Amino acid sequence: MANEVLVLAEQRDGNLKKISLELMGIGAELAGKLGADLTAVVIGNGVEGLAKTLGAAGARKVYVGETSEKNYNTEIYTQAVSDLIKQAQPQIVLAGATSLGKDLAGRVAARVGAGLATDCTELRIENGKLVMRRPVYSGKAYVELESTASPAMASVRPNTYGPAAQDASRSAEVVKIDVKAATPRAVVKETLKIAGDKPDLTEAEIIVSGGRAMKAAENFKILHELGDVIGATVGASRAAVDSGYAPHSMQVGQTGKVVNPKLYFAVGISGAIQHLAGMRTSKVIVAINKDPDAPIFQKADYGIVDDLYTVVPLLTQEFKKLLAE
Repeated sequence: MANEVLVLAEQRDGNLKKISLELMGIGAELAGKLGADLTAVVIGNGVEGLAKTLGAAGARKVYVGETSEKNYNTEIYTQAVSDLIKQAQPQIVLAGATSLGKDLAGRVAARVGAGLATDCTELRIENGKLVMRRPVYSGKAYVELESTASPAMASVRPNTYGPAAQDASRSAEVVKIDVKAATPRAVVKETLKIAGDKPDLTEAEIIVSGGRAMKAAENFKILHELGDVIGATVGASRAAVDSGYAPHSMQVGQTGKVVNPKLYFAVGISGAIQHLAGMRTSKVIVAINKDPDAPIFQKADYGIVDDLYTVVPLLTQEFKKLLAE
């Protein structure tokens, strides 16, 4: 077994995703406790240049797999990463709890015979072993796990750890790995991007979500206006999505996206357990609801009992003034 902590670096369109640098940060901490080397693997089309960024983030070695496929492909990536793990035999393998990470890490774990703790919110070393903390029962409780298989594999919830510090004086050894060009059984034909330049909900540091009280899709305009001022991504509850006010891509909750922002605005959201399951780990929660008995207030750090159509425009105006100073 190699003395390595391996990070599965995620990229899109030749750019590293934020979660990749977050994994480098916690990976460096774990590697330091174990006296191990921090390594990373990145796969894609034209990704060799990303090794420089990963090296500056602390990687001693970066495995690079070049592929002609511009889009993520489950079979190609799974085969390449599985072969690498079998050859390098790292002690720990880290992935992001993102759409891509959830798909890839589970398949890889099955291929290499390792256990996988998903959506972890804390990782630490105890007695030379990786201890992984993750939520269960829709986030109402937590369990701590210790892997008995090798390697120990974990996927980490975005925004749990800060990104690794960049040091241009550091560099990594680049090792090219073979990515088999076998014809896959499934091919991604097209990736449709959501309009705008806001980060995805799972990586956003500020989120403004609307519920059924928004009453209509056009009323989400006031949330987008607030989001534009404070740099927030706009989300929605399942009730709003089921009512046709917002697309499923905006849904936060047990059957939508699990988010972990620094600041979460719950606007006109009652606070059903299914919604709380997707956002209860937010660092600060602000609830706006005219019902003082809404369950969301039990979870909120700050609450405003008033009509959202009065409060949200006022917040937008005040933030404009504050940020203009």
